[in-house]
Amino acid sequence: MARGKLRIYLGAAPGVGKTYAMLSEAHRRVERGTDCVVAFVEHHERPRTEVMLHGLEQIPRRELEHRGGTFTEMDVDAVLARHPQVALVDELAHTNVPGSRHAKRWQDVELLLSAGIDVISTVNIQHLESLGDVVESITGVRQRETVPDEVVRHADQIELVDMSPQALRRRMAHGNIYKPDKIDASLSNYFRIGNLTALRELALLWVADRVDEYLQQYRGEHNIKSTWQARERIVVGLTGGPEGRTLIRRGARLAEKGAGGEVLAVYIARSDGLTNASPKELALQRTLVEDLGGTFHHVIGDDVPSSLLEFARGVNATQIVLGSSRRKAWQYVFGPGVGATVARESGPDLDVHIVTHDAVGKGRGLPVARGARLGTSRIIAGWLTGVVAPVLLSLLLTSIPTDVGLANDMLLFLSLTIAAALLGGLLPALASAALGSLLLNYYFAAPVHRFTIADPKNIVAIVVFVGVAVAVASVVDLAARRTHQAARLRAESEILSFLAGSVLRGETSLDALLERVRETFNMESVALLERQSDLDPWTRAGSVGTSSPIERPEDADVDMPVGDHMALALTGRVLPAEDRRVLAAFAAQAAVVLDRRRLMDEAEQARALAEGNRIRTALLAAVSHDLRTPLAGIKAAVTSLRSDDVEWSEEDQAELLAGIEDGADRLDHLVGNLLDMSRLQTGTVTPLIREVDLDEVVPMALGGVPEGSADLDIPETLPMVSVDKGLLERAVANIVENAVKYSPDATPVRVSASAIGDRVEIRVVDRGPGIPDEAKERVFEPFQRYGDAPRGAGVGLGLAVARGFTESMGGTLSAEDTPGGGLTMVLTLRAARTAEQVPAGLDASAAS
Repeated sequence: MARGKLRIYLGAAPGVGKTYAMLSEAHRRVERGTDCVVAFVEHHERPRTEVMLHGLEQIPRRELEHRGGTFTEMDVDAVLARHPQVALVDELAHTNVPGSRHAKRWQDVELLLSAGIDVISTVNIQHLESLGDVVESITGVRQRETVPDEVVRHADQIELVDMSPQALRRRMAHGNIYKPDKIDASLSNYFRIGNLTALRELALLWVADRVDEYLQQYRGEHNIKSTWQARERIVVGLTGGPEGRTLIRRGARLAEKGAGGEVLAVYIARSDGLTNASPKELALQRTLVEDLGGTFHHVIGDDVPSSLLEFARGVNATQIVLGSSRRKAWQYVFGPGVGATVARESGPDLDVHIVTHDAVGKGRGLPVARGARLGTSRIIAGWLTGVVAPVLLSLLLTSIPTDVGLANDMLLFLSLTIAAALLGGLLPALASAALGSLLLNYYFAAPVHRFTIADPKNIVAIVVFVGVAVAVASVVDLAARRTHQAARLRAESEILSFLAGSVLRGETSLDALLERVRETFNMESVALLERQSDLDPWTRAGSVGTSSPIERPEDADVDMPVGDHMALALTGRVLPAEDRRVLAAFAAQAAVVLDRRRLMDEAEQARALAEGNRIRTALLAAVSHDLRTPLAGIKAAVTSLRSDDVEWSEEDQAELLAGIEDGADRLDHLVGNLLDMSRLQTGTVTPLIREVDLDEVVPMALGGVPEGSADLDIPETLPMVSVDKGLLERAVANIVENAVKYSPDATPVRVSASAIGDRVEIRVVDRGPGIPDEAKERVFEPFQRYGDAPRGAGVGLGLAVARGFTESMGGTLSAEDTPGGGLTMVLTLRAARTAEQVPAGLDASAAS
């Protein structure tokens, strides 16, 4: 059975119109005769959204009992039994009520897709798992309901439902999103212009990246090499020279002129070297391009212009920025240069910018001094010089009436042999020496026009000529080979230097390293394969590239073993043996990165175990010390009461009994906190979430503090909160008791509550000594007591337990400074209807 297709309407914030757009699409499909049903849609009492459900078949929801409450969820089994062509499933990131088939709604959707049912769903950008920290830094709200990025990224179609912040706020003010009593708080908190603008940009950039991935995949599948100018991508060609920083800044300015512009700086190292690049200068340029928001790439290529163009077309670049040549005027006899060649061969799809700089015309050395792997043009030039030039020289000398002498003739032919060696290497030079000796014998050694020599001196001269020519050709060719080797080793050292730098920088991303391998060797795909033993199948530890993933090293064009059970596999072309040295270094680094990642995971597990051991050690210390104090008091009071030697008055007996009761209360409180912390550490706290009023819970939490030590301000108009009543009471009690403990006797603690948007805050304000900023998080750790806590003040678990209970209910607990001195504990809870549960249903008028 074919897998169903997933279509997602993605929004930047609640209220932009995702649910309305999804229902509109459903009506269009029904009109076309598609079997489309509503599996689960929340209209949240929005009349116009509710109207959009009319005319659509709705699958009855499943009712679930959970801790005394009744909840409704999508009936997955009913949808599977109905098996429509298309199912509408709202709020993809929703967490199902315990007792459902899956914990998350996106898992239900995966089941429907596997059954061949197409699904249309909705999700907000803040619910993507990878963006949780970013969204929290923007809005101050941590999203508890998330969906893995891979689920959304692998959707067959993602449609962005966009709306400007101003339009969304107008919609909010008109009452199209929340009820009137929540509008003012929402507009002043979550729906601020800055929040909405940042979330909108986040959504636009995320969708743009997904579109770019789809485009690259399509171009790779269809072998499209030409550039599609869908967005501005500026490739900056670097030589490692001083002009690089000027080019990078110019490329960044060009990218800023187009929305979503991207800068890619590339340094191409070839066997004969692009320039004498300074590693320090390249490092500075790499830092600069990364600071400007671009990326740095290091590529190997024998032909710099073609490699640069191939890289630019491979990344779908639209513009190339190059610097004016640093060669002197006379050096242009060796060729037009990289800039002119790239401009000539770029074609109509790439714009080439030649940027002037301070180093123009100041020289960059002779091409011959740089040495090279000889190209086709130079080899042809060498053979022409070694074979054709001696013939032309013979015709020229024989046509001159004056005889210049055999010695001078030999020097002229020797110069051609040396030129052939410089241009084409050893073989053209040897051919030139052999042909030159024959021409000298035939035309210039008596008797002429015969291959015989009458004068023995001429025999010696010609033999010496051949010997000198062969010797000079060998030396020149050897020098060229050594220069080529040195240049290649320099290129390899630059790559290895970059690799060593990545190790020192602590880069641990395996995909990033594999992508660097793919770019460096110009491959289609790279994969790191491993297996447990020689008999086990290969598995991919990581892979990058546009072609189909590699399953076995035998399927790759190039494979580099790493130990006995790991290999780096590449597809695209066969690498020469000399490139495998560098590839081996990359393969070893990939294995190190993989091992480091696994060691980090193991270290995280070990850290968790160490934390558990620390808790247990502290627990033993608490039992041996803090619990002993109330037990000792109880023991002393009981012993005194049972003593027959002393006649205790009624007042004394009452005082001793009060001491026993006080010690028992303290002991009960300490043991309760220890048990609560143990439950939190083992993850056995399972809150029963229900809708309750704060004025039913908070007053009960003040029973453990002296009368008059706390002032309570809980407005009756507050919305209900979704909490576990017992856990909330314990959390508030611990916070208030801690505040009373450190507050001056004459100043009561203030406990107040207020509604802010989709959440309710309880603030416990004291006028105690306060704590510095660096200690505000430390006070929530187990067995921590800030400052000189009085004896008997507890084991330091109250705030740790309070935070644990609060977070288990989906809330937060943090500490702030009290204006004028003191500490304020802020306990934030979800209102009965949170922003996470509000879909973006719209009315038709607001959507226009």
